[in-house]
Amino acid sequence: MTYRRAAIPALAGGLLLLALVWWAGASAHALDLPGAANVIGIPAAGELKGWLAPWTYGSPASAQLGNEAFGGAGGTGSIDGMNYAELYTTAQQIRYVALFVFFVVGALLLIRRLAPAKGRTTAALLAVWTWGLVAGTLAVTVSAPWMIASGGNGSYRLLPQLSSIISTGREVVLVAALVAAVAAVLLARIIGAGPEQEQKVVPARAARLAATVGTAVIALSLFVLSYTPVAAAIQSISPRTGLLSEPGDLLRQWLLLGGWDWPGGGALVGWLLDRAIDVLLLVVVWWSLRRLPGLLTRATVPAMAVTTVCATVLGLLVGQLLRMLINGASLGEDPLRLVSGFGIGAPAALTCGLVAGVAAAVTLRTAGGRTVPADAAPSAQDHPAGS
Repeated sequence: MTYRRAAIPALAGGLLLLALVWWAGASAHALDLPGAANVIGIPAAGELKGWLAPWTYGSPASAQLGNEAFGGAGGTGSIDGMNYAELYTTAQQIRYVALFVFFVVGALLLIRRLAPAKGRTTAALLAVWTWGLVAGTLAVTVSAPWMIASGGNGSYRLLPQLSSIISTGREVVLVAALVAAVAAVLLARIIGAGPEQEQKVVPARAARLAATVGTAVIALSLFVLSYTPVAAAIQSISPRTGLLSEPGDLLRQWLLLGGWDWPGGGALVGWLLDRAIDVLLLVVVWWSLRRLPGLLTRATVPAMAVTTVCATVLGLLVGQLLRMLINGASLGEDPLRLVSGFGIGAPAALTCGLVAGVAAAVTLRTAGGRTVPADAAPSAQDHPAGS
């Protein structure tokens, strides 16, 4: 699919995502009404407010006019409150623009290289959906400095505050991105893939080797860096001075896909179940990387890197869905609390997925994984990677 054809569904999906997230953020104030607490309950209303808060234009307490923390009403506090409110508005504007830009750029590449035709529709849908979560994470990250400054304490523990803000806002984006992905992929199907829609054939040995190398990078984060003693050492990194002190929380969020330790006093069955879910993540990544060279119209390094990020996020979501179903019995009376963990780990999936995708692409080229046209498949020595 050409960039011109792919741009239309990518832009349409980005606009729909932007509209849905904006509408959700604008609805946050309705949860403060007495009727909302009566209908859905006070705990549920509070949980939903936490989900919507990163996308609402409501000013924080430090940005309210007359806040006593800045001199009281009628004094310099009013001027300071206006300045902080403007900073908060700027942060939200940057957040929404960044969400649109990051989603469109990623969706454009995905729809072009995973043109939704000839068996690629499901792959394109899952890739664009999971990329929406990554775009939301990047948007929150880019706007976080302005958001921290609007709270009036930007010079205090900057990196831990940054880490806390980055971990928010994913629930709304995850739902909105699914709707936007469906719309974008359907529109791409209607437009048509054009002359570049043929599937390619890749030697199976090269595809398996590339998938193994990429999965090994993900396993490094999942089973080495996420091991409790190693994770604790990463989190304890703490230079003493300057705005960049205490980077441990931030590093942990961008490097660790999970957290585990050897079984202790708890039930062994539960520990084995958690490790099985971790293995399932690796299976999803390996299977995706095994299929990607045959699904992509051209297995370029950027395409492999972005799609590997999407595959890692998909593996995380599958594992978190299983954990949600397993823990559903104990948290049956609080479903919102159960869903609140959905999407955790997207920053680490972005970091590790990019490295894994680049490693897989380089391995694929080194191993001689040159694609050939689909009509040449009978003459290939190995089975196609997309089979």
